[in-house]
Amino acid sequence: MLGKYYYHEIIRKTIISFGTLFNDIHIRHADGDGNSVSDMKVPLAYGPVQKFLAKITQQSDLNKPIQITMPRMSFEMTSIQYDSTRKTSLIQTFKTCEDGSKVKKVFMPVPYNIGFELNILSKLNDDSLQIIEQILPYFQPHFNLTVDLVDSIGEKRDVPIILDSVSFQDDYEGSFDTRRSLIHTLQFTAKTYLFGPIADSSDGLIRKVQVDMYTSTDIKTAKREVRYTVTPKALEDKNNDGVIDSTDHALLQPGDNFGFDEEWQFFSDGKTYSPTRQTDLP
Repeated sequence: MLGKYYYHEIIRKTIISFGTLFNDIHIRHADGDGNSVSDMKVPLAYGPVQKFLAKITQQSDLNKPIQITMPRMSFEMTSIQYDSTRKTSLIQTFKTCEDGSKVKKVFMPVPYNIGFELNILSKLNDDSLQIIEQILPYFQPHFNLTVDLVDSIGEKRDVPIILDSVSFQDDYEGSFDTRRSLIHTLQFTAKTYLFGPIADSSDGLIRKVQVDMYTSTDIKTAKREVRYTVTPKALEDKNNDGVIDSTDHALLQPGDNFGFDEEWQFFSDGKTYSPTRQTDLP
């Protein structure tokens, strides 16, 4: 079972989507009259904050013509943990269409929480505050992010990104020629889902829905009284014979534009419909 290869890139897509939230943040500096003199897009990179701090330490000489740009942001995935509060049935499945025609059977996804850490590095406190104020108002405490989890079946879901905590660190120690680094650390949790392999289904598309209604809630003795049936109806001539009829209805495919035929039936014969035999029984 574990030897079947599949890769939906869900974790990778979640990481990319998380980073996309923060890839267009700017800071501005003003002169004494309040006029904007500079507008800078804050660089964003994937990696641990220790890597950037080490680079700052190695480039401690303030007289060097080129140094690491600050402020800047870095983020990384820190944890993956199963979320039992969103657990569903282990054997529950749903059917979908791959490429618009092939019917596939998919087991319900498994809920996992992915932890993220966003670090904001700056040398000026005002730069950090500008960045922080452009992030925090969107998380109350979560922000929904739509992610295309499985491309082949068009499975898109809203992934809540929850802001868990905000912490602050200021490195005061060091000589006067050492660069100061202010670090704000934001911890996030992304509540995503992981899908298993997608299997072929021998079942066809659902082309008829039938609902029986009862006048009693006693499931042992109640008999159906009203039946509501819905079938898809073609809105165009699929076989080009000049007439839109039941033949065209049978040629409908996923993605086609179609309507519905509805039918109401009333009974007083006291029979019950058998789903296994697909007929009414006394």
